[in-house]
Order: sequence, then structure tokens, then C-alpha cells
Amino acid sequence: MKIIIAGAGAVGTHLARLLSKDNMNVVLMDSDVEKLSKLNADLDIMTLPKSPSSIKGLKSADVSNADLFIAVTPHESENLSCCMLAKQLGAKCTVARVDNYEYMKPENLELFKKMGIESLIYPELLAAQDIANCAKYSWVRQLWEFNNGDMILLSVKMHDASPITDKEVVNEHNLLVGHTLKEIGKVHGHYFHVVAIKRNGETVVPYGDEKILPRDLVFFMTTREGINVIRKLSGKDDYPSVEHTVIVGGSKLAVRADWALPDSYSVKIIEPDQEHCQQLGAITKPRTLIINGEGYDMDLLNDEGFNHLEAFFSLTGNDEQNILSCVAARRKGVRKTIAQVENIDYFDMAENLDVGTIINKKVIAASHIYRMLLKGDVDNVKMLTVADADVAEFIVKENSKVTKKPIMELSLPRGVNIGGMCRDGKSMLVSGTTRLQVGDKVVVFCIGNTLKKLDKWFK
Repeated sequence: MKIIIAGAGAVGTHLARLLSKDNMNVVLMDSDVEKLSKLNADLDIMTLPKSPSSIKGLKSADVSNADLFIAVTPHESENLSCCMLAKQLGAKCTVARVDNYEYMKPENLELFKKMGIESLIYPELLAAQDIANCAKYSWVRQLWEFNNGDMILLSVKMHDASPITDKEVVNEHNLLVGHTLKEIGKVHGHYFHVVAIKRNGETVVPYGDEKILPRDLVFFMTTREGINVIRKLSGKDDYPSVEHTVIVGGSKLAVRADWALPDSYSVKIIEPDQEHCQQLGAITKPRTLIINGEGYDMDLLNDEGFNHLEAFFSLTGNDEQNILSCVAARRKGVRKTIAQVENIDYFDMAENLDVGTIINKKVIAASHIYRMLLKGDVDNVKMLTVADADVAEFIVKENSKVTKKPIMELSLPRGVNIGGMCRDGKSMLVSGTTRLQVGDKVVVFCIGNTLKKLDKWFK
């Protein structure tokens, strides 16, 4: 598959790095020669120092043979124009990054398709939706909903250990820590499945004899009925519901997060630039209070009721400030913290510092684009920030390999765990004896580079 990426910024570079691992034929275009020269030593791709909005430049990239053309330059107008040119010159499919919420409205998407642009991505909007999802439960690190929220994948950080007993099964009053998945499953297997565990920087698909340990980040697949069971067993009963939220930084992401959060939340945005504060007042929700100040000013935070917060989001353009602000907030007792961290090299450090939920716009944007590269019928793909893993929602097609045998007999790639599915509109967990049927929507957890390998089972 030939893929042309226009724009060697954060999103374009991340995509190029990701796709080069899949042995794709990738061309990265940018008019900035210096940007590209820094990447040549790191990535096994072709770099082309040409303007993607130039017809001559696009022809130099052999755009007529491109299966996918992705425009992710910092300039919305350039992304739209070069996608239209690429389509007219023969590119099979085009994707443009935009910054205008109006363009993302369903009634306008058909207009862009007529212009030759099959898909639009707005990273801030996608990230804001993730923030709103994660804010639903203060005790959850990350949360993804499928089938209108009836099927849920969530991750929970384990802290306190429960006493390990000699009993064969787990009493419902015990916590999960210290017990094997086999023990837990005997009593609670109908409520949830543990699909993965991240421990000491490594993410694994666990088996029945695996014990849950303190500091594990545990990924659960569940339905609505299982959420409170997981909360109780994880020892998170004392975590409050989110009502009062402070957002540090008046970025585009902060504005979109403000709109994504429910109207019932009390939201305050802290922004150091006074002129920008006035602009924020005109584009945020009426219930939102804009405060001029620094997000790391503890006196200011205390004056604004820091001790009564349930949630604290640091969404500035400074990763270090976001990480340290969330660490400080957690030490002050705030249970739900979210940090925007764009430097992927900081992920493990941020996790070790217990910053809470990590949001990365380029990983979220890459998830959206990567879905288009899969040959199976895929509704959704999520690339996880804190785990070397992906989550995909496949639709089972006629004659696909996964329908031939029960799940336990399929010999799926190592690192793959099918956690749940939707059949005839009803969400349910799956077991080894489950046999998938045509039309099932299946939620799959894939560790490492296994998503591409799994694709052939569903096509």
C-alpha cells in the first residue's frame, strides 16, 4: 500500500513512524528541508522536500498511485486544497486535518466528499471526547465505549492490596489485588473480563494463574452492569463523582473539552494571558468561569476551591508543566487528573509519577487514520497512550476466518484478546467457547503490532 503524508509536524511524523513499522510504502512530504533531514536517519521511509500544495510536488510523489493521501500540515486551508488536488491527480482516498468544528458537522461531511475529501480529522475534538469519557468516573484511568456505551473497556490503577487468603474463590468483599484471574473469574466472570495488565512498563495478555498486583494498570472489558462491581472490587468506593473541574490552559483542546463536558459540571479555566481570557469568555460554555492566572499558583488554586475539586485537567502546550501540575493536584487529594502529554518519550515517566489519565492528540489522530488501512470491516480503532496496545471494533463478515471455530480453537495471534461483542443489538462478554457469527461487532484488545496480523481473520 502506498501512503503519502503531507506535513512533517508532530502528527505527520508520528504517523510515518507508525506506518513504517508495518512495512508500508510511505512518502513524507514537507517544504521544510530541515525537518525532513532530521527524520531520514530515524525512519525507513522516503522523504520528499516539496510543497504538498504544488501540482509538480504531488506528481513528484507519484500521487496518482497513492492508496491514501493524508494532509496534516499546521494549516487547515493547505490541507483541504492539497487533498482536492491529490484526488484529482488520482489518489484513491484522502484525509485532511482541520481546525474548524463547523466542518465536522454530519450535514457538511457529504460536501467535502463531493470535493474529493473522504475523511476529516480534528485532533482537538477527538481528544476532547476522550477527556469527557474519562471524566465520567473519577476512579477510571481510561475509558472507551462501544455500542452506544453498552460495552465498555476501562483501565484502573491498583493501589492497596487485600489480604491473600487460602480460599479457592474470592469473597465479594475482597479487593482484586493478590488474587488470580481464575479465582476472580469463578465469582465475577459474568460481570467483566481482565483483557490485559500493564506492569513495570510491559503490557501483557494475562492467563488464569496470573495474579493482580499492587501498582498494576488493569484493563477490564465489561457491560454497564459490571462497572460498579469493578469499582467495588478495585477498592474505589470512596472516589467521588465529578462535579467541579479546573482546566489549566486556554488551549484549543481546553475549549473543546469544555464543550464536551456535561452542563452539570462546574468548570473553571485558568489562563495566564489576560487578552486570551477575554477571547475564551466568548467561545466557552456560559457556565464556565475564566480566571486570569498561572495554573501552578497554589495560592490561586486554593482560593478557587482546590480542596473541593473532583477533577483537574492540565492542557497547556508544556508537557512538563502538565505532568507536574497533575502530580501536585493528586498529592493535594484530587482524584481525577488528566494531563496532555505530546512527547511520547514522557509516557512511562508520567505513568510512574501517577499523573492520572494521559491524553496525546497525535496518537488519537493516528488511531482514526489507521482504521482506514485495515482490510477488515472496522468501526473503531483506539491506540492506547499508556500501553503498547490497540483496541479495535471489527464487524464479522461472511466467510471470515473467525466464524469457522469457537474462539479458543482459532489460534489467534499471541497478544490478542477478544473481550466482548454486540449481537443483534445486545452487548455481551465472550468466552473461549463463544462462536462468532456474521454481523457480530467484536471488541478486540491487541498488544504490540498484532492489529495488522489480526486484520486477515476478519476480512
